[in-house]
Amino acid sequence: MKKYDIVTMGSATIDIFVDTGSDLFRKGKQKGIVEVPFGSKIEAKAVHFDVGGGGTNTAVSFSRMGFKTAFIGKIGDDENGNMILSNLRKDKVDTFFVAKTKEPTGFSVILDAEGRDRTIIVHRGANNRLKPDEVKVSKIKTDWLYFATMIDESFETMKKLAGYAKRKKIKVAFNPSPHLAEKGLRGLKAILDATDILVLNDKEARILSKKNGLQVMADVLQKSCRGIVVITLGHKGAMAFDGKKMYTILSRKIKVLETTGAGDAFASGFVAGYIRSNDIDFALKIGRAQAESVITHYGSKNRLLGWHELNKLIGK
Repeated sequence: MKKYDIVTMGSATIDIFVDTGSDLFRKGKQKGIVEVPFGSKIEAKAVHFDVGGGGTNTAVSFSRMGFKTAFIGKIGDDENGNMILSNLRKDKVDTFFVAKTKEPTGFSVILDAEGRDRTIIVHRGANNRLKPDEVKVSKIKTDWLYFATMIDESFETMKKLAGYAKRKKIKVAFNPSPHLAEKGLRGLKAILDATDILVLNDKEARILSKKNGLQVMADVLQKSCRGIVVITLGHKGAMAFDGKKMYTILSRKIKVLETTGAGDAFASGFVAGYIRSNDIDFALKIGRAQAESVITHYGSKNRLLGWHELNKLIGK
């Protein structure tokens, strides 16, 4: 029976990146809103296809960093599902725990916007329908489980896996989305009780903790799990709190092409860095370097780096 360093659980999608040229979008009347001319045909400057989803993004990241990795998720029995499997196997990610269904594989359309930010239109498809009996739990032999966001039936399956991890003393990293954060601390308790590293952005931290202010949010969230809380702050950097000390890292000025997958890259980089070193400062540097590499290229996986490349970038 195989033993893994880490097993990720989360979504698997086909991502379609549509570059229309941000000059075609108009600023809306409300802050943070852009408008697209309705009823007209917009020419795309370029279209890129890639495999995405928090579960596969992090699985590939861990594998490239030298961890024996497997992925738990659900795909359709279709061409897109086969493309995902091929992509994972190419990066040496074990797909033994992937379930198939007649429902279509999930996909996303990513539209560019002003300042190279993006809007994502998601069809989750098979991702939401992973049932507990479709995961061969007894065969999960790993040091770590990494939970990206899953909802509906798949979220219930994730809760059961969190319970399994707690019983078997498997360490857990958890990266909830705003949708999951809205469930609140009580709604996520089954997972948080098993969590050693909680990674989320400042918006998610605010929603989940129902507090404001970094130190207050970090304190509430750290007490809700059993380890380290990491909060990313966009262009301002990131911070981590272990219950005793606050650690911070600033962002660096780089040319951003596209931001999809940045959160997955940072989270997987941080977790990998911490597993290898037990050093939060070092883990923050690895997370930043992995995220910086991703946001300078199209696609959430195209420029995920290996361990030696990351160490060179941080000067270690």
